[in-house]
Amino acid sequence: MTNYERFGVMLDCSRNAVMKPEAVKTMIGYLARMGYNAVELYTEDTLALKDEPYFGHMRGRYTGAEIQEIDAYAREQGVELIPCIQTLAHFHTLVRHEAYADIVDMGDVLLIGEEKTYALIEKLFAFAAENFTSRNINIGMDEAQLVGLGKSIEKHGYQDPYLLLQRHLKRVIEIAEKYGFTPHMWSDMFIRAVNNGCCYGKNLHMTQEIKDGIPPQVKLAYWDYYHYEKNDYDEMFRVHNETGREVWFCGAAWCWCGFVPLWEKTLKTMLPAMQSVRENGTKNVLVTLWGDGGKECSFFAALPLLYAIRRFADGVFDLAVIEKEFYSLFSWRMEDFRLLEKVNGFNGPELYTAAMHLYNDCLLGIHDSFVEKNGAVPYAQLTKQLQDKAKTMGDLGYIFDCIAALSHALELKYDFGVRLRKAYNEGGRYALSAFIDECDEMVLRIEKFYQAFKKMWDKENKPFGFEWHTLRIGGVLQRIKDCKQRLLSYQNGEVEKIDELEETPLPSGEYNGQYLTLISAGRVC
Repeated sequence: MTNYERFGVMLDCSRNAVMKPEAVKTMIGYLARMGYNAVELYTEDTLALKDEPYFGHMRGRYTGAEIQEIDAYAREQGVELIPCIQTLAHFHTLVRHEAYADIVDMGDVLLIGEEKTYALIEKLFAFAAENFTSRNINIGMDEAQLVGLGKSIEKHGYQDPYLLLQRHLKRVIEIAEKYGFTPHMWSDMFIRAVNNGCCYGKNLHMTQEIKDGIPPQVKLAYWDYYHYEKNDYDEMFRVHNETGREVWFCGAAWCWCGFVPLWEKTLKTMLPAMQSVRENGTKNVLVTLWGDGGKECSFFAALPLLYAIRRFADGVFDLAVIEKEFYSLFSWRMEDFRLLEKVNGFNGPELYTAAMHLYNDCLLGIHDSFVEKNGAVPYAQLTKQLQDKAKTMGDLGYIFDCIAALSHALELKYDFGVRLRKAYNEGGRYALSAFIDECDEMVLRIEKFYQAFKKMWDKENKPFGFEWHTLRIGGVLQRIKDCKQRLLSYQNGEVEKIDELEETPLPSGEYNGQYLTLISAGRVC
């Protein structure tokens, strides 16, 4: 294998799901067998800091003892457990607490220059130093575009955001050194500074001011999950190398868009990425597993993708060879895992997912224009295939049971609104009887999916955060019941029309597929 100093995975434990220590250890065991030697735990406010009761309150935060337990197991497996924290932005849940009002600049960004800010950051480093063996640390600082635009202006007037970032980084590095840490950080804020706020581009060059503002101790983590051409990665490596700082590369196994990993998206982005990593002599690589959207997807479903990425990094690009190796290692077939993706049911853009089909309101039909364009999906056949596979997947059978239950629900739910609107427009009151009965069956199937999904969550994650899924899926169920009552009222002559079905849904964009945009066209209160 190619000689990497660290080839690791970053596990997102901040997007509502905090993985149980036992699940993290299980993942580490799998990763070690695949040739990974590092794991970063991404924790925004999910650490139990001393004298900070609101930090990660009701979030399933890790105690020091839990981190020590994971750390000890990782060392047994030859894996370095690296803390991955935030020291500027991405404090979405923290900023809601009045206890931290004094250190919030704007949005989810901490207030630079406020001593209380650095007191909190020091507690993060103290926790990491006490409980992690590694003295490498990811200090975050990505996507902080709102820096200096809120309370900072009220207190100090407008200041150049990049100069603020420089000052803040200097303070954070001083704290890191105090606790013996060597930091790396997401690099996008430096790229944005020379690229009109954008993360990627061509023909970019680092200014001397930016070079001088990056402390020599800092290593830059270049994250890129999106490009399909090796030249794009090469170009971004060139820009990063102009800083004169060591560069880590951070790619991704796409598992944050719905209930299953996106295979095509992952393979088509990470193959050229790893080709570029090899040619550029990158020694430290992370594959990120994000949990955006409340972590609907099991990270264990991404295991074959993680293996493929690891082998790409070793210069093995033949998927047939990789599939044979994976089977020899685990007695699981990659093609069986790939079957999970079919629940998304799309024939087009990658980001249309089963979650969108599930959350799409059955009366409003905001997503129905895509369903009509996409056509029928053989969910009945897929459900049977997934149910059969679940019996052969051993310890991971519960994942296949969950997605089989989702497929079974989508057999009715996927195009329900399209079929309902067509029957309403063409058949009138008496064409809706079958849909009234179908509402009852949909409720039963979605309730079964909910139980299978909860079983998967409870096996892998602490209970905190699942309440969001209860609200979402519970809302879907209630809306189906509302739909049934609307249909009955219309059929019984209590109302002259169904207003929602009188309107034709307009096409919605690919990126309009978030939960809140699918359940209503109204504003969020």
